[in-house]
Amino acid sequence: MGLIYRCITEDDTSRFCHRVSEALSNGWSLHGNPAMAHDPATGVMRMAQAVTKHIPDDYHPDMKLGQQ
Repeated sequence: MGLIYRCITEDDTSRFCHRVSEALSNGWSLHGNPAMAHDPATGVMRMAQAVTKHIPDDYHPDMKLGQQ
């Protein structure tokens, strides 16, 4: 059994919340607090949330993490 990690990033819009909610509904767990930063190039706030998930197989670098 393995543990995989990914970081979801997006502009601070409802799409970010939907992406995190989708990950949670697919068995991922929140890992730490969300982060927020201002992107001076675009003038918008950016969000990030780390998530982890236990999987039945060992981790392999060729995995598509969002599809696990």
